[in-house]
Amino acid sequence: MIILPAIDLLGGRCVRLVKGEYNTADKVAEDALQTALYFKSCGAEQIHMVDLDGAKDGAASALNRRAVSEIIEKSGLVVELGGGLRTMRDLDEAAACGVQRLILGSAATDLSFLSRAIDKYGDRITVGIDAKNGYVATAGWINSTDLYYIDFAKSVMSAGASGIIFTDISRDGTLSGPNLNMLAELSAAVSSCNITASGGIHVLDDIKALSNMGLWGAICGKSIYAGTLDLKAAIDHAANGGA
Repeated sequence: MIILPAIDLLGGRCVRLVKGEYNTADKVAEDALQTALYFKSCGAEQIHMVDLDGAKDGAASALNRRAVSEIIEKSGLVVELGGGLRTMRDLDEAAACGVQRLILGSAATDLSFLSRAIDKYGDRITVGIDAKNGYVATAGWINSTDLYYIDFAKSVMSAGASGIIFTDISRDGTLSGPNLNMLAELSAAVSSCNITASGGIHVLDDIKALSNMGLWGAICGKSIYAGTLDLKAAIDHAANGGA
């Protein structure tokens, strides 16, 4: 399993939100690049980044994009990016600055666009499925839909998606543990997709539980910044196949 430490950017600042609510934004680090370099020193090879301004506003933040580009250029880490990727031009610009994995959230609800994106970028496209009470939320988790997360996951798999990042919004930023039941249901429903767990990870036992489920990846954010999860220990455990 791959451990992806997270850097969420809001106005160029490294922040964490609780349950996706923007009014809870809490600065967690002074500098995005130095944070990424710290993650690399712990053994991380890939990181998860989110343009929170882009997620909410529907267009990439120039300030946040500069931070992403700097991290790619100076850290050598593989970066996956979500937030504000709504058009093919958005994808092209993110890919041009070196983003390796392009995360479609709100835009993926347009299955025709998702198919076109996959036709162009293949398995570099990952779909972010963010759920409130089991139903997909969009636009930075502000808008709720009537799409049940399992049904939507089956649709994006049929459209050709090979990877899904799943977040139970009620767990995100709470350190209350990932929603193992929803993840197990998702994994069974779309077994051909690589599933990455996001939201709620607290301690090493959570990493062990996710690894035992055979998931592809786990995104860790607040647990690292709060010091409840030793990133190096998590990476070592995951790299050893859960042993």
